[in-house]
Amino acid sequence: MKLLLLLTFLSTVNVFSATKLKPNFVLIMVDDLGIGDVGCYGNKTLRTPNIDRLAAGGAKLTQHIAASPLCTPSRAAFMTGRYPVRSGLAAESIFGAFIFSASSGGLPKNEVTFAEILKKEGYSTGIIGKWHLGLNKEQRDDFYHHPLNHGFDYFYGTTVTHLRDCIPGNGSVFQAGAAQFLKRTLVIAVITLFTLIFLNYNRFLKIPRKVFEYVFLCLIIFVGPVIFFFWKFQYLNCFLMRNYQVIQQPVVYENLTQRMTSEAVKFILRNQNKPFLLFMSYIQVHTALYASSEFRGKSKHGIYGDAVEEVDWSIGKIVNELHKNKQQNNTLIYFTSDNGAHLEEVSSSGEVHGGYNGIFKGGKATNWEGGIRVPGLLFWPGVIKPETVINEPTSNMDIFPTVVKLSGASLPQDRIIDGLDLMPLIQRKSVTSEHEFLFHYCNAYLNAIRWNQKNSSSIWKVFFFTPIFYPEESEGCFNSLVCPCFGHLTTKHDPPLLFDLSRDPGEKNPLTPQTEPNFYNILRTIEEATKIHRENIAVVENQMSLKNVIWKPWLQACCSSWLEFCSCDQDEKFVLA
Repeated sequence: MKLLLLLTFLSTVNVFSATKLKPNFVLIMVDDLGIGDVGCYGNKTLRTPNIDRLAAGGAKLTQHIAASPLCTPSRAAFMTGRYPVRSGLAAESIFGAFIFSASSGGLPKNEVTFAEILKKEGYSTGIIGKWHLGLNKEQRDDFYHHPLNHGFDYFYGTTVTHLRDCIPGNGSVFQAGAAQFLKRTLVIAVITLFTLIFLNYNRFLKIPRKVFEYVFLCLIIFVGPVIFFFWKFQYLNCFLMRNYQVIQQPVVYENLTQRMTSEAVKFILRNQNKPFLLFMSYIQVHTALYASSEFRGKSKHGIYGDAVEEVDWSIGKIVNELHKNKQQNNTLIYFTSDNGAHLEEVSSSGEVHGGYNGIFKGGKATNWEGGIRVPGLLFWPGVIKPETVINEPTSNMDIFPTVVKLSGASLPQDRIIDGLDLMPLIQRKSVTSEHEFLFHYCNAYLNAIRWNQKNSSSIWKVFFFTPIFYPEESEGCFNSLVCPCFGHLTTKHDPPLLFDLSRDPGEKNPLTPQTEPNFYNILRTIEEATKIHRENIAVVENQMSLKNVIWKPWLQACCSSWLEFCSCDQDEKFVLA
């Protein structure tokens, strides 16, 4: 009997210990933050003391690569550990990311996120902030792509990207395109009507009156929804959700980062006695920019700098809460950006609203280093040594296998996982990255490849095509807001452009057969790797096809009624002190 009691006691202790040993995870992603925007990566004028403390107390990745230079595909890769082309979240058209909340595309249900796996391991899982991987598919309340159907227990945030049109007075990303669409439609309609009138008047054809009525009806059907949508864009596209409920439509951006921080603190408090994963996905610093009154006008870099410094404050509050609850030593904190800074973001008054990518060329929407090389920090006292610096290539896809393995779970065996566990590299059990090749896609098009050559200090990178910058001396596409992936505004390269990033991280001097003796051998090796990679890409439904990204009124989330222009405000007014 005593032996039985002893065994029961030991079993209880083991179960308790196993539960306590499960680490927590706080995964922090800032939207459109440049690698040169934070102090630990060289910025001397923006104040980011809390982010810098993560770097000083943990590991800094100097060659941390986003799997895509755009929001939606980068986040899909981050969540699944797989190139976005595998999940169909890589566009073949100009729409590289979801723009409308009432689109039918999104992260497919057959894709497995780290949240799903950890939930099965007993974790409480929450996402606060930007999702950007779809909402509904067939009906406005089926929530097919909603984060709660991808492994999260709790959601407070926005389902789609934040745009200038969401805040009055910040300009519009649609105005020029919408005006062009309306102009073309009206020109076609006028030409059609005058042609019909001419044919009818000269008795070439006898045209019934109903034909003219049908033309007017088609014009109304085509033009009416476009005018209505962009007239009320702020109400229809910019809303805040808690779980499945729309609680604020349109979003009130004043103190939004403070409200998100409050939600994060409450999530941590609710899970003091249970392992948790918190994905803190900041809406800042994507345009339209905003900052709370405590931060507005306080930085040296206008509203963009104010927003960065407010994010840093928020991160400090979250870290302090972990410390206060004695959870810091059992929590892995990861910090990154979804892609490089958006260089083309300049306000109508000429104020720079985009970030800084340091010495690196290009920015968001390009696979130059400035578009994909992002901050990467990991902080875990007692596990990761302070001031660790990793110069090897790593990817935001690596977080998936890292988190899954640390939770005690196994990686899915029925699919290719492109990410690799970071812990051997960070704990110096391995000195080189296992990423020999990284494939850089511009939407669905293989744009560039990085080769981390073994037993060599060289890191080769080839480009098959590059965007044409405008103005020519700039490093962006200021004529189109984002650089394209195909068409007359790109330049194809045959042979591909070749760089050695170890000697030329700014990608200023492409190599030639004259300057690099192994030029053709390098290209041959990369070509072989490309062939193997392409053979491992299965054909899947394109979630970013035109039919999946356009606005569909029947999928529109609405917290009140169309007559009230979908307007409501049920969010809590509490702001973290």
